[in-house]
Amino acid sequence: MALLLAASTNLLNAALPPGGTHRLTFRDVDGNDLSTADGHVTIIVVVTRRSEEKARQISQLVPEHCIGDPKYRYITLVNFQKGLARPVQGLTRAIIRNRLDAEAKALQPRYAAKKIARDPRRDLYVVADFDGAAVSRLGMSPESNDVAVFLFNSSGKLVQRWIDVPPEPALVDALEAAER
Repeated sequence: MALLLAASTNLLNAALPPGGTHRLTFRDVDGNDLSTADGHVTIIVVVTRRSEEKARQISQLVPEHCIGDPKYRYITLVNFQKGLARPVQGLTRAIIRNRLDAEAKALQPRYAAKKIARDPRRDLYVVADFDGAAVSRLGMSPESNDVAVFLFNSSGKLVQRWIDVPPEPALVDALEAAER
């Protein structure tokens, strides 16, 4: 097990070193193309179905000033580890979209308190990676169980990346670096 974890961590380290610029594009469940180099500070959180709760834990580390600010983007990338049959993929996308609709309703009071008139649903992004192509672009194996976090500045420079939930101040500090 430790050898497998070390191998996946080494693959991650070799593939996307911090400081490099990576112009990566992903398609979310709503059909939007999302780029790491399109002017947004982008956080990509990679989870599997078994580790989805970690995405919520990581999102709670994002500072309040980023919520609803269009210059920031938080993307959850679900690695299905090539384990979902094609006929079920459309249904899975629909379930994810329904969950995003519910999350947007829960987020609406925060938007209203900040006087943001935009529908929060437009700011929620999930990439469903059924074939392993998306996680591979991030330097991860499609079979990986790792939770990973990637933070890109607005031009696609990888500012920082972590395996698992970042320590409490680390994401905030990295976001400040990405904003410079």
